[in-house]
Amino acid sequence: MSEPMPGGRPGSEPEPEPAAGPEAEPAEAAAGPSGAAGEAPSGPAGPAPLGVGRTPTGVPDVDARLDRLADADDLPVSGHLEVYEDVHRGLRDTLTALDRRPGPPAPPVSSS
Repeated sequence: MSEPMPGGRPGSEPEPEPAAGPEAEPAEAAAGPSGAAGEAPSGPAGPAPLGVGRTPTGVPDVDARLDRLADADDLPVSGHLEVYEDVHRGLRDTLTALDRRPGPPAPPVSSS
């Protein structure tokens, strides 16, 4: 004698589950991501920081520019370009200033 199968008669084949397709939409997908029809999704309301850590460089001008990148966290994507261009310009200016600083005096040339 065979054991009874869930959802069927003893010894019978289990009934196949309905095929998933466009006509077989799960109830939660039909209701929307929040689970109820007509409600807004419960995700974040605005931009969220990425939480990327940063190690200070020890150069105040560079660190200030890198800190400025955090301003993009509170802006929509359309505002990121302005922040990135500002940071790029500042870092470029800092590097250019390094070329303008006088270095150590050249060693005297000895005539032998």
